[in-house]
Formats: sequence, C-alpha cells, structure tokens
Amino acid sequence: MSTVAESDRLLIALDVDGTLIHEDESVGDAVLDAVTRVREAGHEVMLATGRSWETARPIHEKFGLTSRFVVCANGALTMMRDETVEGGYRREFIETFDPTEVLRTIRPHLPSGSFMVEDPTGFRRYTEGMTDWELVNAEQVEFDELSRHPATRVVVISPQHDEEEFLAIVDRMGLQRVSYAIGWTAWLDISPDGVSKATAMERVRHALDIPASRLVAVGDGRNDLELLRWAGAEGRSAAMGQAPDEVKAAATETTGTVDDDGLAAVLRSL
Repeated sequence: MSTVAESDRLLIALDVDGTLIHEDESVGDAVLDAVTRVREAGHEVMLATGRSWETARPIHEKFGLTSRFVVCANGALTMMRDETVEGGYRREFIETFDPTEVLRTIRPHLPSGSFMVEDPTGFRRYTEGMTDWELVNAEQVEFDELSRHPATRVVVISPQHDEEEFLAIVDRMGLQRVSYAIGWTAWLDISPDGVSKATAMERVRHALDIPASRLVAVGDGRNDLELLRWAGAEGRSAAMGQAPDEVKAAATETTGTVDDDGLAAVLRSL
C-alpha cells in the first residue's frame, strides 16, 4: 500500500549487473528488502539496464517490480506494462540502426574479437567465442550474417586485451553515428546514435509526469554515465563503490560496492 503522496513520489532507475545483483547473479537480502520497501511505499522503481528484456525479466520479477516501464538494451528498447499480452509487458519504444558500417569499422581493429547483434524482437545473433555472454533466444552465425538485420545493440568482446589496451583500441576506431559504452573488461556495447539509458528514462519521466527533482539513479558502469548525469542534474545519482573513477565523477554521490550491498544504503536514505 502506498504511503507517499503523489507529489513526493520518486522515479528510481536501477542498473542491474553490479548494482542490483552480484556477479554470480545472487541478490543480497539487504538490497531485496530495501527495493521492496521503497516500492511498497509507492515510489516508481524500475530497471534501466543494458540487458535484453528476455534476460532482464527474471530480475524484474525477482524483485517484484510492477513499474509501468522497463528500459532495456541501454535505452534502445523500452517495455511498457500491458496485462493483455503474455508476460505483462509489450515493446513500446524501439530504436534501431544498420550495424553494417560499425561492424566493418571494428573488425579490422579486433580481428579475433567476438560479436553479437540484438535485433528489435530481442533475438541475438553471435559469432564464435561469445561463450560467456547471456545467449537466451540466440543463434551462432558467421560474421557476415550479423549485418543482415537491423540492430538495437551490438556487443563486441576481446578478452585477450586488458582494459587499458582495449580503451586505446576503441579510441583509435573513431566510431561515429552510434552511441557506445566500454564495459568493465574488454567489451564494447553499441547503441543507435544519441540513444542511452538517459534518453529512454527522460521519455519515461515525461510519460509519468515526474519532476526532474524527483529522480534517483544508481549504476556502476560506463553505460550508466549519461543516466547518472541525467538524474543528478536536479535529483540524485549514486555510483557503486566498485565503479570506475569516471562513473563516480558523473554521480552526485558514491555508495558501497555491490558485494557490500551498496544499493541498499542509498535506498534506505530516501
């Protein structure tokens, strides 16, 4: 039962991996309890993740979330609650791009890299070596097949490079007309130009008619940079304790690490 007035309701955007859940996908009791408390108080608690809907949905359900929207694929896909469809959510906003040029740009720089393209339906096509990635609703294909379908997201991994080497390689690529974020290790997450978690969340904020001063966002990765700046401009944003320094600098505060259930501390303070 809601205990907050409509005017006091917060829009709380939460990253998944490294924020809500641990590396092994376990959930800390303190985080689960804190999310439940703010959700039951009447705040709008929702996921803003790089995951596809198919892989975000189990997390959404584990936390008992009933948010009107769920932002997936780093903002390229926004799901909207619809009790008339299977699973209770439909694909409401989808941003796509032709991945051909970006794939051709990247491959010479990372000839031994592994690639994955996610299409507007959530189906994933990937090349050999993408073994550690979530491959639900997916098939392995040859590299040339990746360019034959519109994409909401392209992921590239290159485990033989350390983070510093990979950052230098990405800088040399000079990627244009796309948005991209560099992951914790050597992986690159590419979205349509100008699309991020923040652009999707701004659309959500308008739809829910929640003032910018009532925003809260928590994340830990470089794909959260825009989200943290967006929420923190007038509201509040927190970087997890293990986040890179540039992510911490983008937030209004830093909390504990995911292993210390740092998200719970932020939510308890609301």
